Order: sequence, then C-alpha cells, then structure tokens
Amino acid sequence: MRSTPALLCALLAVATWAAPPPTDRRIAALVIPMDKGAESKVLKLEGFINEALTEYQGFTVKTSDELFGVLPDEDAAASLKRAQTGFNESKADFDNRQYEPAERKLRATLKEFDKAVPAMKTCGNLCDAWAMYGAVLQARGDVEEAKLAVLNLLALAPGFELDRRKYPQDFLSLKAQVATSRNAQLRGNVQVKTKPSGARVFLNGEFQGFTPVTLQTLPIGKTMVRVEKPGFRQVGTMVEITPDETEYSPELIASSGFKAFDALMDRLAAEALKDKGGSTMGSVAKTLGLDRGIIAIVKELDSGGTEVTLGYFELKTGKRLAIKRATMQGDEFGQMKGEIQRMTTWVINNGEGGGDKVTRSGDPLDNRGGTEDWNAEDRGGRTQSRDKKKSGKDPLDGVSGTEDW
Repeated sequence: MRSTPALLCALLAVATWAAPPPTDRRIAALVIPMDKGAESKVLKLEGFINEALTEYQGFTVKTSDELFGVLPDEDAAASLKRAQTGFNESKADFDNRQYEPAERKLRATLKEFDKAVPAMKTCGNLCDAWAMYGAVLQARGDVEEAKLAVLNLLALAPGFELDRRKYPQDFLSLKAQVATSRNAQLRGNVQVKTKPSGARVFLNGEFQGFTPVTLQTLPIGKTMVRVEKPGFRQVGTMVEITPDETEYSPELIASSGFKAFDALMDRLAAEALKDKGGSTMGSVAKTLGLDRGIIAIVKELDSGGTEVTLGYFELKTGKRLAIKRATMQGDEFGQMKGEIQRMTTWVINNGEGGGDKVTRSGDPLDNRGGTEDWNAEDRGGRTQSRDKKKSGKDPLDGVSGTEDW
C-alpha cells in the first residue's frame, strides 16, 4: 500500500455507552499514517477526534497513552532518585553554610539531574540545585562560573524567585545583574526531530508541539527537552542553547507490545477501504476489547495537501457503518481541527442512523449551532439541508457548496 516503509502509529480513543449490558458498546478511533509526512500528524489528529467524541453522551474517551502507555526509562528514573537524594544532602550543607561539601555534592547532583531528564515532568529541585550551586561558587570567589550557573537557572525558569531568607544579598544582586546582562538577552533555537516523527515535545515541562518542531528564541543556557510518544520509551536531554541553532534527534524505541499491534495496521488500513472488514478487524477487537472502531487513514499528497479517509466500523463483524473522505490543504489557520471534528461527527451520526439519540442532553437545540442549513455536517447530528427536496429543475438547487467540507 506504500512505496516506502514507515512505522505505523495507532491512536485510539475508546468510548463506552452508559446503558447497562448487553447494550454496552466500546468504540476506538485508530489513525493510521500511510507515509512519513502523515506520520507527524497522528497524535494531533487523535486529539481532534477525541474532542469530537466528548460531544456524545455515554462516551468514555481512552487515549493512546492509556492503551499503549509511554515506557519509562529505568536508568533515568534511577538517576532522578539519586539526584533527589543528593539534592537533600546538598541543601542540608548549604543551609548550614557548609559551602565546600555543598559544592561537591551539588556538582554530582546536577550530573544526575542531566541523566534524569527523560523521567522529569517539571524543573522541580533542579532549579533550586542550580541556584544553590551559583551561590556557593560566588561564595568561594568564582564569580564567572556563578554567572553561568545563574544563566542556566534563568534558561530553565526565567521567573524563578530566590528565597531572600536563604540566599545572601550579594547573590541576589548577582542574579539581578545577570538577568539584565547582554548574555541573558541572547537567544537561540533548537530543532527537535524524532524517528518516528509525531512525538510530543516538552520544554522545561511545557508542551511545545509535535516533531519535527523548532523551538525558537530560547534564552541561552541549559534547557530541559523531553520527548514522548505512546508505545515508545520516553527520552530527553539537557540541551545547551547557544546563538547558533542546535539539533536534538533521538531515535524512539517501541515496546514489544506496540510493535505487535503496529504490524496489524497495514492490513487494517486495507480492510477499512473495503465495504466489509476481515480477520484483522476481528483481531483488533479481541485484543483491545472493542466493539466499534473509527479508522482514519491519513496520506500526504504530492500537491502538498493531506487526504483523510474516516470510516466507522463494527469491528467484530467488519461491517462498515459509515465512511467519509476529505482533502485538506494545509493547516495554516487551524482549519484542520474543524474539518476532522466535522468528519468524526458525520460518521458517528450517520452510522448510528441520524445521531439524535447520542447527543449529550435531551434539549432539542443542544449541539445545534444555527448553521445546520449551511452545512449538513455541523455538530449536533442533523442533516436537514441534505434532506431538503429540490424546488426546481436546477441541479444545484438545495446545494450549499459546503457538502464536501
């Protein structure tokens, strides 16, 4: 089905009816990239689909993180544990103004924090460690090294506030001096790529986007970059930001369970393009405990657009309930989110026979935006414009021009 092999990523959002058994139905949405370009959009599209599914009563959305998990880096976790121990010991010495042993322990602690980045969700005690390290360096007279420590602190947490009861006044003054210095005004970029692409990127604990992505205008100094993708081992590193562009390109390692599941995706995509699925759908249903499936096949076009085919299936039998295809030209203004959500709403509502029975509340106007006559696929499940009778012989009578949107 593809000219070049690419690691397939399956993204799932599982929903369950609130009604008691045997009417319980579990549904999953799988987004399958058919090429390298589409691969980077997988997690983003999963988020769009999940958001659309939350509009429906009784759905419990399960993300790919819940189904596949992000494998922990055991070495990083061990380093983080050692770093926390070293931090506590260093802090005790620092608080007692025993700066020589504090400096020695802080140096070792910072090295452990460097190795612990894949296991760190926030800056945590790392910022405090850099602050204490800068203070002890200044106390021994190494002012230039102390300034570098402060630059690293500001790169990690620009708004970090020093405890005036803990730090001497001369170090408070040094931090203020560094914060307004020429070096503190310098900026650099870091380009983050992964294989496979489409992984989430976090900068000092804050989500930035999906790989490949360039993190721009970052303050110089050491900054914490962490990357994660469901079904793969977490990775991360301390990146030294300089005025020149830096690159971080880790190769992600998949879990054995995800590899086994990923091997089914080519066949699942092939079945999704047919009127009726086969054994692969049945296998997915059994393995993941699913009844229904939303299967999205994503393909990058030579023209630069993205083609998305979205199907709604009864996985156990392979019966196709609804299917829709759309071509999107870029996402410069965020229009892809609306398109994917309209497609999701359309296949669910049409697969369920109109969709009125699955809207969130009993209010007949709930989920109606007032534009249903403009677009037959607006959220709410109504298809009035599609059902209107033509008033004349004009073949375009009753057609809004937005049906394919």
